[in-house]
Amino acid sequence: MLDVGAGTGNFALLAAAEGASVVASDLTPKLMERGRERTAAEGVDIEWVEADAEELRFEDDRFDCTASVFAAMFAPRPERVAQEMFRVTRPGNTVGMANWVPESFSGRMFGLFNEFAPRPEGLPAPVEWGREEVVQERFGGVAGTLDMERRTAPFDFDSVDAMLAAMGTNGPQVAMKQALGPEVYDEAMRRFRELINEFNDADDGSVRIAGEYLLVVARKRG
Repeated sequence: MLDVGAGTGNFALLAAAEGASVVASDLTPKLMERGRERTAAEGVDIEWVEADAEELRFEDDRFDCTASVFAAMFAPRPERVAQEMFRVTRPGNTVGMANWVPESFSGRMFGLFNEFAPRPEGLPAPVEWGREEVVQERFGGVAGTLDMERRTAPFDFDSVDAMLAAMGTNGPQVAMKQALGPEVYDEAMRRFRELINEFNDADDGSVRIAGEYLLVVARKRG
């Protein structure tokens, strides 16, 4: 199995625990270093390869499963991502993605942050991958079958402050903090706090948010 945009290895570790032979690829050396440390600490054998989701460094038809969890959706050329994920997958086998939907907490978060740090002109929004009709269009020419289902992933924190602190060290806030001045960043975080409160289902001071995403399971044409 190939995990595209593996980050620190969350999905790769789960797949390895299920008995898969796993290759984890990512474009960020720092994340890969942390991923290697995690896999070594857990005694799991995972091959780590630096690779761009738009230019996967693997031969055609190598993997039984190629998947990406909240990662390949952020690559700037979605059509290229689709081509590459299917190229490295054996005919008749699986290509999978988990993508945040536009109206979800994460979708709204990225929309908010885009107001303060706009994407370069012409680049599609990553959350377009969370629309069924868009996935159908991007996968239509290469997928023999395509199943999609909306599910939720939990965001659980002891408090809003704890959530902001955690995301401030490992999330899109990191890049924003570097790019924006203190006053603009503080305003972005004020708006972000409001968004968290809007989606928060907890009433005891903690944070409990059900983040909606689109699960995509496709089969490559034989």
